[in-house]
Amino acid sequence: MIVVMNAGATQENIDHVIAKIEQAGLRTHLSKGEDRVIIGVIGDKQLISRLEMNMMEGVEKTVRITEKYKLVSREFHPESSIVYVSGFPVGGEQLAIMAGPCSVESYDQVYDAAVKVKAAGAQFLRGGAFKPRTSPYDFQGLGEEGLKILRDVADKTGLRVVTEVVDKDDIGLVSEYADLLQVGARNMQNFQMLKALGKTQKPVLFKRGLSATISEWLNAAEYIAAGGNENIIFCERGIRTYETYTRNTMDLNAIAALKELTHFPVIADPSHGTGRWQMVRPLARASVAVGADGLIIEVHCRPELALSDGDQSLIPRNFEMLMDEVRQIAPAVGRRA
Repeated sequence: MIVVMNAGATQENIDHVIAKIEQAGLRTHLSKGEDRVIIGVIGDKQLISRLEMNMMEGVEKTVRITEKYKLVSREFHPESSIVYVSGFPVGGEQLAIMAGPCSVESYDQVYDAAVKVKAAGAQFLRGGAFKPRTSPYDFQGLGEEGLKILRDVADKTGLRVVTEVVDKDDIGLVSEYADLLQVGARNMQNFQMLKALGKTQKPVLFKRGLSATISEWLNAAEYIAAGGNENIIFCERGIRTYETYTRNTMDLNAIAALKELTHFPVIADPSHGTGRWQMVRPLARASVAVGADGLIIEVHCRPELALSDGDQSLIPRNFEMLMDEVRQIAPAVGRRA
C-alpha cells in the first residue's frame, strides 16, 4: 500500500500517519516529491489489509499495490532517483558511459584501453577480475591481482571502476577496489548474495538474468533494496531467445518498461546484448533513444587476442565513433554525453 498525502499536509499530519502504520507492526518508506509526500507501507499483507488511513487528516488517498516489489517501484517513489557513484550522478542529464575490456588480462592491456575510452568520453572503466564462464576451461580472471590493476589504472586515468562480484564472500574484497559492484546475469537470483549486498551502501549495477522476466528482475532487486541499500542501477544485457544469429536478443522494450516501472536508473549493455561488434553501435544508439541512462561497452585494443568476448569488443576507433553518434542523439531525448 502507499499513502498519498495531500499538497497541504503538515509535518504533524505525516508524523501521525507514520506513527499509526508503525503501531500496526509495519514499516514505512517516505518519498518526498515536488508536490506530494508518499508513504510506502511495507510488511505483512494481512496487517496492511486492516489499515484504514483514508480518514486521517492530510491523507489524500491510499493505493493498493499488486506487485510484490515495493521499494524499487515507481509507485512507492514517483520521482526518478539518481545514484551517485563516487560523485558521478547516474540517472541525471549526463549519460553514464562505462567502457573497457571484458577481462583484465594485463596491466598494459587495461591501461591502453582506459586511456582511449577516457579520451572518448567514458567516466567508468569496466573490466572483469573474476569471470564466471560457461566452460570451466575458459579464462576465469586474475582475481585480486586484476582488481589491483583496475584500481591503479582508474586512479591514473581519472575513471571509476565497475567490476563484477561473483560470490557473497567476495563483496568486501571487491568493494575495496571498485566504485560500482556489478551483479552479473548468472547471479541475478543469487538471493544470499543479494541480501549481503543489501547490507552495504555500495552502488550496485544489477544485470538482468539470461531468461528473466521484467517482474522477476524487479523482485530480485527488491532483495537489495529491502536490506537497506537503495543505490541500484539496472542493466539490460539481452535475454535468451530462439534466435542464434546473435548471442542474446537485446530487449529495448525492457528499457522503456523499467523507466515506467522503477525510479532507479537503467543502462544498456549492447555488447552482451548482441555478441557481435558490428551491431554494438546501432543498438547503443537505439538504447539511448529509447531512454537508457547510460551504456556499458566492451572495448579492447586487440580484440583478436582477447581472452574473452573478443567478438563483441569494439576497437578504440569504433568506440570513438559510437560516442560521436551518441552525442548527436542524446540532446533529442534531453540528455548529453
